[in-house]
Amino acid sequence: MRLDETDLKILRLLQDNGRLSNQELADLVALSPSSCHRRVKILEQEGLIENYSANLSASKLGFAIEAFVEVNIAQLNESEHQYLSKALATMDEVLHAYIVTGQANYMLHIRTRNFETFSNFVVHKLNTLRGVTKIHSQIVLSCIKAKGQRLPV
Repeated sequence: MRLDETDLKILRLLQDNGRLSNQELADLVALSPSSCHRRVKILEQEGLIENYSANLSASKLGFAIEAFVEVNIAQLNESEHQYLSKALATMDEVLHAYIVTGQANYMLHIRTRNFETFSNFVVHKLNTLRGVTKIHSQIVLSCIKAKGQRLPV
């Protein structure tokens, strides 16, 4: 799909505020409400807009610990990756899980309520997974920039 400047502006505006009404969005991109609605529907159907969600305040909800955890596994084969991927997908503490290059095989973005729950997560969940040979944690001290899933369109 070829995107014009109006499509890109719609995407930027919806990334910043997914709660804009169609009328508000149409006014901001200088389209009629029906034309704007049609464009948004096409962007959704083409998969460029995947969903609409709310960004929650982790700190206000009591999730004080944010960490990045590197995980190494013994064997780099498809069955071990599938096993670990499925296991990580079930863990509520894992916000994001990536297979990465470099020293580690996986990079996890973790949120827990406190150090005790973080320790329990590492010791009783991660450390008990089949094939895990090394876990290296980095606790976030402060966040400089957090834009969620915002893309630079």
